[in-house]
Amino acid sequence: MGLFLEAGTFIAATAYFRRQVLGVLKALIGKGDSESRLLLKFLVVATAVTAVLGVVIYKVVSESLTGPALGLPMIALGCILIGDGALITLARGRRTPTRSLSDLRVRDMIIIGFAQGIAAFPGVSRSGATVSTMLLMGVKPEDSFKLSFIALIPASIGAAGVTVLLSKTSVGSVVTTLTAPIIILAVLVAIVVGLISIRTLLRAAGSKRIALLAFVLGILAIFSGVSSIYFGAG
Repeated sequence: MGLFLEAGTFIAATAYFRRQVLGVLKALIGKGDSESRLLLKFLVVATAVTAVLGVVIYKVVSESLTGPALGLPMIALGCILIGDGALITLARGRRTPTRSLSDLRVRDMIIIGFAQGIAAFPGVSRSGATVSTMLLMGVKPEDSFKLSFIALIPASIGAAGVTVLLSKTSVGSVVTTLTAPIIILAVLVAIVVGLISIRTLLRAAGSKRIALLAFVLGILAIFSGVSSIYFGAG
């Protein structure tokens, strides 16, 4: 079922950012503008790192990692975000993130790809990891969410491919137990929820309340980690 929900999210992100997607496709054949070429570079670097790390984690680590260790990465990330929010509050605006895509170096793109790749761990939120990493790097909140959602597009294609290739038996059994109406409904619900979530989060990110955003993301990350520990231990 997760595979079909991922497909719905992919469609939602592609539809919402269709202008950027079209620009990247043009850049692939040498016809895009400078912004599209830069976005293409970001996607190639981040996705390549995500692919290598994600496959390793999915194939080797996730099969043997169980119990409390599942939620520790998200708990650590949550604590860091809350600390960052406190620093922003104490700095009274002097520590406001100002970086955008044009300010990212290849090293930054690799780090973002690494953050996205660790989402292969059970219980780690992909968007939470990438957005949080960019915020900590000083990227503006709205740009952080936008780049995270756009990076989801190629990442979801790769994740679906890896799942199908490495888990053919389990995927096949799930597909045979689900009826076409259920699959279509799952995809449609994921599309609607995805579009609403993207719009809501981008509006929240543009509110300039960066410290509050960091606190909320930190709390959600800790909650996700604790939930993973609880259910993983069970």
